[in-house]
Amino acid sequence: MSVAFTRDEDHEAAAANLPDRPLSPHPNLVTPEGLAQLEAAFADAKAAYTAAQASGLIHADRTAMARATRDLRYYTARLGSAQRIDPVATAERVVFGCTVTIVREDGREQTFRIVGEDEADPNAGSVSYVSPLARALLGREVGDEAQVAGATVEIMSIA
Repeated sequence: MSVAFTRDEDHEAAAANLPDRPLSPHPNLVTPEGLAQLEAAFADAKAAYTAAQASGLIHADRTAMARATRDLRYYTARLGSAQRIDPVATAERVVFGCTVTIVREDGREQTFRIVGEDEADPNAGSVSYVSPLARALLGREVGDEAQVAGATVEIMSIA
């Protein structure tokens, strides 16, 4: 057996030993939409795992199997720890699941929804409840000011 063949085999074995995706130490709060996203991601991971097993190429592509197994473990854990929080009808204070509009010192208005960690997407207008912005605003009311990244913001509306 050549040394080159052994190295390729070792490289494939190393690639198949992917580290687990990190789990947050914070409670896994989710909106109803976030729970649906987790369930869909779990179903996708399960399908990838089943496909990797059924392909018969597990020895040829151990990385695909490792990825599917890792994702399946992650989404199983996240679904198991999910705490669904239903939205409130009318929020007088900033709470999990509400949509908040703020005005920054420079006059820019920003609107975002406070959601769980797995569903947060700042580009789509949602931030995690453990983000510095959300933490600064949680519990406050319309008209209140808060310090965010060294600047003052004012809450204009809560929905």
